[in-house]
Amino acid sequence: MSTHDHLVGILGGMGPAATAEFYTKLISRTRVTRDQDHLRVAIWADPTVPDRVGAVIGASTDPYPAMLNGANRLRDLGVTLAVMPCHTAHVFLPALVKDSGLRFLDMVAETVAELERRAEAMSSIGLLGTRGTITSGLYQDRLREAGFGVALPGESTQVQVDLAIKKVKQGDPEAAGVHLNKAVRAMKGTDGRLIVLACTELPLAARFLPASRGVALLDPTDLLADAVVRQCLGPPPAEGCLPEAG
Repeated sequence: MSTHDHLVGILGGMGPAATAEFYTKLISRTRVTRDQDHLRVAIWADPTVPDRVGAVIGASTDPYPAMLNGANRLRDLGVTLAVMPCHTAHVFLPALVKDSGLRFLDMVAETVAELERRAEAMSSIGLLGTRGTITSGLYQDRLREAGFGVALPGESTQVQVDLAIKKVKQGDPEAAGVHLNKAVRAMKGTDGRLIVLACTELPLAARFLPASRGVALLDPTDLLADAVVRQCLGPPPAEGCLPEAG
């Protein structure tokens, strides 16, 4: 396929800043010399989708009908490849694929595949995400199947993660960075040599972490954007190595 045989669909709004950041990453990772070389992209950003975290832990309205409506709208636009830059929403991904008929790339699968490529350098993975993502086992189950140990945040650390996510959603990523730094420092005491930022708000907070944090961070949205480019344009040339995530 050529660049314009694809229409990439972004099922977003969960939350809005993370959706905008994902599109920015997709643009920056596309090899171009002019506007016309970029991928065609349709973004359905619906911030009214009910809380995914609350739904997973059984405390809010089901978000799935609104998510399916968005997926169907993208399908009707002619989307050939879809992504969803929200980790907790991936709990609903199998149903979305089945009910919408869209081809989605799986951010969790892309992350596990990348960690397997790096496997000789680590044995245990730290995980920071929403309470919904952690409770669902979305990452833990697949990581353990791949042979990794998983280090999860304790309650006090999870509180800091919750606050970091909340501050990004409130438009204050710098304050979010303060909370995320506390969570990262707490996770440094585990066996994990790398921490997966398993919430799409956390990379926005991570910009405000000190450079000397002493632990590597992996941003799955980087990997998802790379996967979109590979699927639409093919692998990069040999000299174009993937940037170090984190």
